[in-house]
Amino acid sequence: MSAVLTFETLIDQVESGTVDTVLVCLVDMQGRLMGKRFHAKHFVNGAWEETHCCNYLLATDLAMATPDGYASTSWERGYGDYVMKPDLSTLRPVPWLEGTVMVLCDVLDHHTHEEVSHSPRAILKKQVNRLKAMGYDAMCATELEFFLFARSFDEIRRSGFRDLEPISGYNEDYNILQTTREEHVMRPIRNHLWDAGLPIENSKGEAETGQEELNIKYAAAMDTAEFHTIAKHAIKEIAEQQGHAVTFLPKWSHDKVGSSSHVHQSLWQDGKPAFYDESDELGMSALMKNYMAGLLKYAPDYTAFMAPYINSYKRFMKGTFAPTRIIWSVDNRTAGYRLCGDGTKAIRVECRIPGSDMNPYLAMAGMLAAGIAGIEEGLELQAPTRGDVYQGDTGMIPGTLRDAAAALKGSAMLRKALGDDVVDHYVRAAEVEIEDFDRVVTDYEIARGFERA
Repeated sequence: MSAVLTFETLIDQVESGTVDTVLVCLVDMQGRLMGKRFHAKHFVNGAWEETHCCNYLLATDLAMATPDGYASTSWERGYGDYVMKPDLSTLRPVPWLEGTVMVLCDVLDHHTHEEVSHSPRAILKKQVNRLKAMGYDAMCATELEFFLFARSFDEIRRSGFRDLEPISGYNEDYNILQTTREEHVMRPIRNHLWDAGLPIENSKGEAETGQEELNIKYAAAMDTAEFHTIAKHAIKEIAEQQGHAVTFLPKWSHDKVGSSSHVHQSLWQDGKPAFYDESDELGMSALMKNYMAGLLKYAPDYTAFMAPYINSYKRFMKGTFAPTRIIWSVDNRTAGYRLCGDGTKAIRVECRIPGSDMNPYLAMAGMLAAGIAGIEEGLELQAPTRGDVYQGDTGMIPGTLRDAAAALKGSAMLRKALGDDVVDHYVRAAEVEIEDFDRVVTDYEIARGFERA
């Protein structure tokens, strides 16, 4: 595919009038695109070198509030600037918006011009580079699950987010008849993203009313994070263009299954799968076993990156295809870690813990750091679990964001891999979510206790 633009091609398109807008974006802590819309002629005349943004963009919550407690920026420090440095290798068209292209930015300190360490792109890049220094390339893929609704974002917001009606009336897992009815949304998603240079494989109905899944081809870890972030953004915009809302909230209703974002991963060396060993019973190399043992040992440490909000933990329920335990198994969808492609060169591990609300840069960075630790420590992988992994109470995934934040805070492995400043920054992000939720009186409390308490 050759849809990703060169700067020279962009100049030609601007001069011909084909392109008049450039979205200059950074990836924020929540995995969203933030930035500016540039007149394309101004961008190619000089703004391609750098622009600026307020440094609170990497210290806000979901609602764009500016909570205190961050070492990097605060009211006391005056909320200064970061430099947004366009990475011209990420230039791509945005086919669902007229005359528009997009570029992602590295975030630099305004004074030193060094990358800001807690920027999601910088965090993942650091772990990718650690592996490169060891001689390996990290390859990943993410699955994007989400719900489509009958009404638009504005209609649902005006209703107070009540009486939510999915676009379909029954479980549509793999159902071609039902997904045909949704092609006015899903077809432009697939086609526009393909034309934007994302290697889209397919979409399908998922295991609930109105639930969809989009799959993107296996790629280098940095590319995968970019594809995921752009796809998630595009899905929201394209659905809105068709009059529908979409949510990546992992659990929007207690009586519906949740939405995940499984992460497939493997290491390659010199263009060959380093996880494969044809002499092994399952095809697993010693390297893969070390890596997977690291994933398992340190899973609690990076759970806050895979499940970053209060709602994230409502998804982990028995019998819903969402995992509850940090256990691996062979091609078994009840386990937190599933071995896929056993006995073949496509062998890989699928982590089933992340929810649809994850920031892919952070989640994959945590996994890669854990895998590296497993290799460096020569960890031994225990035998796979068989049968229904829901049966048992050992090796449980942290049950709340509070538990996951404590594990992140105490992680010597992640402090060594990411840096104390990065760990402390995202511990504070988790604390902000907890503090905000703890202040709120929920509908559940009122209905349960109004009369009977």
